[in-house]
Amino acid sequence: MIIDAHSHVHDPVHRHIALLDEAGVDRAVLFSTRPHPERATNLAAFRREMSVLDETISGRSTSLDDFEAARRELEAACAEHPDRFIGFGKVRLDRPSRRIAEDVEREVVGRGFRGIGELSPPPDGAGRLEPVLRAASDHSGLPVVVHGFAPTTVGDLATLSALARRYPSVPLVISQLGGLNWLKAVELARETSNMYLELSTANIVFAVRLAIEEVPDRTLFGSDAPYGDPLLARAIVERVTKPGALRDRVLGGTLAELLGL
Repeated sequence: MIIDAHSHVHDPVHRHIALLDEAGVDRAVLFSTRPHPERATNLAAFRREMSVLDETISGRSTSLDDFEAARRELEAACAEHPDRFIGFGKVRLDRPSRRIAEDVEREVVGRGFRGIGELSPPPDGAGRLEPVLRAASDHSGLPVVVHGFAPTTVGDLATLSALARRYPSVPLVISQLGGLNWLKAVELARETSNMYLELSTANIVFAVRLAIEEVPDRTLFGSDAPYGDPLLARAIVERVTKPGALRDRVLGGTLAELLGL
């Protein structure tokens, strides 16, 4: 089974299904989203969507209405295509620890989502994830996915590694291979047994090759669609691996084990 470990709700959803079909991808982990760059038809519209993305990944987005609207989009897509999408639920990080635990119970576990993410703490604010990891540990080690590209910092990656070691039953997935800090992300993942690297949007192909070589059992094929493309992301993994067990693990086997598929 080939599983895209990182994608966001598309508008319309059928365009995402077409991309998965074209790439020969069986299923995709699906996250909610506020920005929809795939809607943009010109530069000005694209800039507007990117401004929303900037608010989201920098931790400045606090609108409860927007948060709920994104969740409803996610639920609708997963309900429409349960054979293709594996929904992960998002929780807000700007709440007390007790409230975060309640949100994981109600908004993730209670809604049938298979993991938590994609979470985007503000720069140098990765410590805010501790209540999430504690709650994930209390629910049989739910996987937690964290935004890895900018504005995530090297310090954030180190904090995430330390938190992962504190909650060893929780698979902690760093998205986008840690962005421009990919080398540090690989080093930390090699030292942290429950830290996983999702490979989308790598800035150089060698980063994907090195990550797979160094952490073969904890690297996950992902596209970050609509920002990336499933076909191209799969091609990169296949370019740096040989046919066989390792490639199969990266393209979906490892994630299938984590999710009990």
